[in-house]
Amino acid sequence: MIIRAGILTDLPAITELINHYIENTHITFDVQPYVPAQREKWFHEHNDGRRYRMLVAEEPGTGILGYAATGAFRNKGAYDTTVEISVACRPAATSKGVGGALYTELFKLIEGEDIHSVVAGIAQPNPASVRLHERFGFKKVGTFTEVGRKFGKFWDVMWMEKRMG
Repeated sequence: MIIRAGILTDLPAITELINHYIENTHITFDVQPYVPAQREKWFHEHNDGRRYRMLVAEEPGTGILGYAATGAFRNKGAYDTTVEISVACRPAATSKGVGGALYTELFKLIEGEDIHSVVAGIAQPNPASVRLHERFGFKKVGTFTEVGRKFGKFWDVMWMEKRMG
């Protein structure tokens, strides 16, 4: 497995991966699948080559196994030193160390940045994602109850945070 910076030509594979979770799970609150062109703005917001980073895990001959990215938490100046992090893996690549490998490299990349806090919003239940974030030093700070409606049901979102430096 190779961990490398995400490039625009990865977007079709990333979009396919995200669409799986949109169509089959509650862990993303997007409700309509995307085509890659609709995700270009998102890609650049999470991979600007400066502050925000996106990494992909690739298995030569197999393709993209997953991605991890940082992006803006909120669009206000005072939040500039906080980033929101996300990770997603192909279903066949979950529980195989891909997410952990992506986070290991992503945290190395942002280590020297002017980032004070990293936050993650995790739709519940998702014990695997909670465990992954705890492994990387995230602490639970609270849960918003029934803030997302998908598949005719309301879902909670647990927020976790990690201090850098």
